[in-house]
Amino acid sequence: MKKSIAALLILLAGSFAFLYQHVIAKLVKDWYVDDNYSHGFLIIPIALYFVWERRKQLKDAPRKPNSWGIAIVLGSMALLMAGILGSELFLTRVSILGTIAGSLLFLYGWNHLKILLLPVAFLLLMIPIPAIIFNQIAFPLQLLASRFGELALLAFQVPVLREGNVINLANTSLEVAEACSGIRSLISLLTLGIVYGYFADSRIWVRIILVLGTIPIAIAANGIRVAGTGLAAHYYGPEAAQGFFHSFSGWIIFIAAFIMMFILYRIIAWIVPKKRREDDASQEEI
Repeated sequence: MKKSIAALLILLAGSFAFLYQHVIAKLVKDWYVDDNYSHGFLIIPIALYFVWERRKQLKDAPRKPNSWGIAIVLGSMALLMAGILGSELFLTRVSILGTIAGSLLFLYGWNHLKILLLPVAFLLLMIPIPAIIFNQIAFPLQLLASRFGELALLAFQVPVLREGNVINLANTSLEVAEACSGIRSLISLLTLGIVYGYFADSRIWVRIILVLGTIPIAIAANGIRVAGTGLAAHYYGPEAAQGFFHSFSGWIIFIAAFIMMFILYRIIAWIVPKKRREDDASQEEI
């Protein structure tokens, strides 16, 4: 029985590699080229760690193969073909998750799929957002960052005039471009929020709050970056808003955003502290 399962796994792995070789190659290329998704290189190792962490649950779970897995795999193949024929990369990439989930269901059953639901769903973060959705998110974020920067500059009594996503100062103009919209830090911080929430607290609602909290934190952090760039340009000249300062400030703000997320968790833990394992164990003994 074990030999037949091993042979089937090898056959599935080979078929998967053959079908998705071009999809995966293009996906990895996008991780390398597009800075918005450079975190994609970390997604698979983290997902594999989640699987390894569940090894005991997988070993103890009863194996009950389910034929519905074949239907899911076939549906994923149809999605793959639709993506290829329609030149829609997002569909071809999402079909990877469907194929993995369907294969797990067919080989091992619902129990194993439920255990591995988080690792499989986590892989969704490695897939770039479709351009039509990306643009709908990026432009409002540009306006938010511009507005935040304008208000911060006015608070420091710096003369400023904002026209959409362009901030006009006395000595220069700053354009909050798509790359400066904050979507890059939002996507990366969202991934970090999921991982941090997973390791920091076992309570589902706390993890959800941390993940949702990354959205306003990323927006605020990027607004601070825009304001800081404006202040540097006003007091030290236009050159201060470009080059090394502009690039290095992105790292500083991302670290600051992570600190904000850490503070958010500490506030939650202070208001609603976790029950200690020792207390839980003592209650079980009683």
